[in-house]
Amino acid sequence: MTAGLARTRSSLHFLRTVQYRRCYSTRPPSVSLLGKEYPTDKTTNITSAIADKVGRNLYMNPSHPLGILHALVSSHFRDFNSMVGLPPVVTPAQNFDDLSFPPDHPGRAVTDSYYLNDSAMLRTHTSAHEVETFARGERRWLLSADVYRRDEIDASHYPVFHQMEGARVFASGAEGRAELEADNARLAGELARARIAIEDVPHVSPTNPAQAAHDPVLAELVAQNLKLSLNSLMLSLFGDHAGGEAGEPLRVRWIEAFFPFTTPSYEVEVFFRGKWLEILGCGVVQQQTLDRANVPNSISWAFGLGLERIAMILFSIPDIRLFWSQDPRFLSQFTAGQISTFKPYSKYPACYKDVSFWLSEAGLHDNDFCDLVRDTAGDLVQDVVLIDDFTHPKTKRSSKCYRINYCSMDRSLSNEEANEVHAQVIASLKDKFGVEIR
Repeated sequence: MTAGLARTRSSLHFLRTVQYRRCYSTRPPSVSLLGKEYPTDKTTNITSAIADKVGRNLYMNPSHPLGILHALVSSHFRDFNSMVGLPPVVTPAQNFDDLSFPPDHPGRAVTDSYYLNDSAMLRTHTSAHEVETFARGERRWLLSADVYRRDEIDASHYPVFHQMEGARVFASGAEGRAELEADNARLAGELARARIAIEDVPHVSPTNPAQAAHDPVLAELVAQNLKLSLNSLMLSLFGDHAGGEAGEPLRVRWIEAFFPFTTPSYEVEVFFRGKWLEILGCGVVQQQTLDRANVPNSISWAFGLGLERIAMILFSIPDIRLFWSQDPRFLSQFTAGQISTFKPYSKYPACYKDVSFWLSEAGLHDNDFCDLVRDTAGDLVQDVVLIDDFTHPKTKRSSKCYRINYCSMDRSLSNEEANEVHAQVIASLKDKFGVEIR
């Protein structure tokens, strides 16, 4: 239920897939994950760095920032059934098809998602479990899990992160309408007495329409209930920590959005410590999702939020890698049930190294390079930036130059050690992608 998977780069999907498959021509016959063996094939792209993170479930530690935030959201929706620990391996059908993702959606590409083989992958969002959860007859539920996406390397992106998804189901007849009207009146009354200023958009509009399968009046009531419920959550999470002047209300604004799995759809932003910050995505669940789950005569809303995104804001954590730190100077700063400001315990200098190379005919996607760096150097890398992308005017050969910032979160990294790790990155680059170092 996140905006990141709503990107539309479908025209690149086939080319990316071909490029990746040509680069990785050798692989072991199987991959072991959580005690199970998965036969590999031409789509297999999971790395050891990713496999090592599977099953860590940081959000289940009550004294970890992610665990503290998870508990706060769960407490706010205390009458919802909260589910944790679902296995991270799903089928592409669960991750995409069941949620109405088009066949050419870029999220399906091996450059964007981690595959064990063509029939098993690491979930890219908690929505991969929507259909099975609806099918169990759950009417109000929260689902929390680790999710995986191939992505860039910087202070706010990590290939493993954590999401919470929530949904509420209503009957589509008079009973559901009465429940919605009563709950909307209750929530609206509570918010009217609170210090919150809401910049809203129409619940339903020509650019953000209700679904044809829905009664327009009921769809509007469901969208209103979604907004009221999440405005209440924003107040609970941010109301006491917004950093504004005393007596100033929390500012929340709604923006029309597009997601394959909801219509109408919205994003929610909060004005926090002087700037607008995107917090989550949400909407009215596509009716075909409920139909696939065999939930008749019903209508539902759902939302999804990234725990790291919100925790970095609330706890003032500057680098997403810190969530994985085992350093007691990090872990000892946090107490279950409390939001506290992270206090940097050291400042280690950056150590920049460049690598420039001519590409092979197969090419090289940015996410392939970032995965190679992560697999070789782990969390010693703070960010990777493409600083040059060049095609020779005569030979038509293409080259790239990346700048890698080696910077440990917990200790000083000498130039000699950075050089050694950088040499390993270059060796892996030549071995796996057949590039020619410039």
